[in-house]
This record gives sequence, structure tokens and C-alpha cells, in this order.
Amino acid sequence: MTDRKEIIGEELNPTFLFTWKGTRLCDEKKYHSHDHIEIAFILSGKGRYRIDSEFYYVEEGDLLIFNPGVYHQALTDGNGKPTIEFFVGFTDVAFREMMPNRFDIADGPILHTTGEFRQKLFRIVSSMDAENEILRQGRYFMLRAYLVQLILLIVREQTAPLKLRKGYEFESVSKKYVVEQIISYFSDHYAEKISLDQIAENMYLSPFYISKIFKSETGNTPIHYLINIRLEHAKEILESGDYTSIQEVAAQVGYDDAYHFSKLFKKKYEVPPSKIKRKD
Repeated sequence: MTDRKEIIGEELNPTFLFTWKGTRLCDEKKYHSHDHIEIAFILSGKGRYRIDSEFYYVEEGDLLIFNPGVYHQALTDGNGKPTIEFFVGFTDVAFREMMPNRFDIADGPILHTTGEFRQKLFRIVSSMDAENEILRQGRYFMLRAYLVQLILLIVREQTAPLKLRKGYEFESVSKKYVVEQIISYFSDHYAEKISLDQIAENMYLSPFYISKIFKSETGNTPIHYLINIRLEHAKEILESGDYTSIQEVAAQVGYDDAYHFSKLFKKKYEVPPSKIKRKD
């Protein structure tokens, strides 16, 4: 999984072209490319693929995406055992930050799947294969519906949302409510890694908009507000004497770098953290 931004636009309406399921016993004869997108899913067995002059080993559960113009060739791995593959072709898609009719994944042309994600892929391609075998009314639309599910599953695997702890969910009801929720989140999670992009993504708002309304409500930016919360907690720890090093105090309030923490602390309180005396 990655933290890539949302790539689905306002609509997803691909043109479904074909599906094909087959057993491979020998090398594909032609090194070729298409003018459409092709997804291959390895249902069982092992093999190799030549993709843009690079060779890749594949096995059960591997998913490959061939964009238009990408040369590829399916090969056996020489063990004499069959490989069962499933293919689906489509076109007319446009994803954000991608060229039209391209479906790029994070780690190159092959996605190694596991667990629940793999099982969901198996179920969808099995449903597509079954639908393709029978000539029933609405067959094309059913196959396209399965295709949309397949695309969305892959997209979600590539753009998994950050899971905020304690089940925190933000509801953007009003500017005041949004700011109150951010402050509440800061107060509960100041010791953790927090980024404005993370909060913005979870609230379905832009970082710029959040910064703007936060400053209009508090007179401060979200990051500076968080820094103040962290430093106030750090001062309490220092005054309690319940610590063994400045590095430990820094870590307790969300900073890995003790030097950076000390600079921020001195800027706020005009003395370094090492000079804060314990309260009796």
C-alpha cells in the first residue's frame, strides 16, 4: 500500500473490450503491444513475462497491467507445468495525474497480491469468467460492472487511507466544527506523527483550505498550534522531573530530533529545556 493521492475523477466509465482465460503450456510466440489497457491475473502456476525488454517471474496471485504501447510476452519458466491466466482488456479511462488511457501502479507492471485483496480479485475474475461463458441479457454491462469493481479494488490497494487511531472521524459540518475537531485531534495525538496532508485527506478537504479556516478561527496555523501544544506538554514533563534525557522528552511529545525540539522550546520559552527546573 502507498499514500498516493486520490486518482479517481468524477466518473469511471471504461469501455469493456474482452476477457480470456487460458492455460499456458508454451511460450507466447509474439512479443507485442496493444492500443488498449490489458490486465493479466495469474490464477495458478508459475511463469515468466518479458515486459519492455525486462524479464519478470510471476506466480499465482500476481497481477500485471500492460498499458498501451507496452511490449510484453508471456513465457513459461521451464518446469513443464501449466500456468492458468485470466485477461481483461478495456479502454476509455482517465485517472488523475496520469495520461489518458493509462493505469499506472506504484511498483511497476506487476502487483504481488496477498490475503483478502487476492481473494477479492479471485472472486471478481471468477465472476467475469462465468459471465463470459453464458450468453444472457445484459452480459456486456455485467462484465463492465465487474471491470469497474476490479479497477476500484486495485486503486484502493494502491491508495489505502491512513487509519487514524481511536476511530477518529471528521465531519466537515462547519468551519468552527472542523477547527474544533482538529484541535481535539492534536490534543489526543500530539505525541504521534501528524501531517496536515494526512488530516486534509481524512476530512476530504484541501490542506490550503484547512490552513485558511484554522488561522481565521484561531489566529494561528495548524502546525504552529500543534507545536505549542507539544511544547506546553514538554514543559510540564520537564517541570515534573519525570524523565531521563532531553531526547526522551522530545520523543514523548512527537519529536525524533532532540536538537530541533530544543530550538523550538528555546524560541518559545527563551531558555533551553535543560534549564527548566523541577517544581517542588
